Amino acid sequence: MAKIDPAELSPEEAWKKAKEVCFDLLAIRARTKDELRQALRRKGFDEELSERLIGKLDSSGLVDDAAFAEQWVRSRHTTQGLARSALVAELKRKGVDGEVASQAAEEIDRESEEQRARELVRKRLRTMTTLDEQTAVRRLLGTLARKGYPQGLAYSVIREELRDAGADSTPLDDAVTD
Repeated sequence: MAKIDPAELSPEEAWKKAKEVCFDLLAIRARTKDELRQALRRKGFDEELSERLIGKLDSSGLVDDAAFAEQWVRSRHTTQGLARSALVAELKRKGVDGEVASQAAEEIDRESEEQRARELVRKRLRTMTTLDEQTAVRRLLGTLARKGYPQGLAYSVIREELRDAGADSTPLDDAVTD
């Protein structure tokens, strides 16, 4: 299919084509206003048309950054094990307002975050049976850090999970005092 230059289309045709672009993207998954704005910009649609269309999609309820953020937080926390801070950062990169992103991430409470960190540590520990304890601890800390878990939470979860797994002494006991 030949690439179409939106500048060569009549205003009605450009509107119709821009709507198609947005609907195609929304059919795959929910999107933020900024994601749609960027897609339309990449396709060459002018800013005025893009803003008018996104406003119309927003007022009709087809695009809702707050709902997107809530859905994103639930999904990424469950499937990827991401902590609140990582989720907020991801949402901001997707163009969600910082306050909306923070509010959506508040859905994950401290206990839920700690439980998910424990699950991640247990899963990784199963693959680390041949590693010395110090290497395992370093890798576990790295895993939790990349997923956005606070350092204090990571230390305490790893210490407890190693103790439960039967480790004699925890290298973290020397690094962190209670």
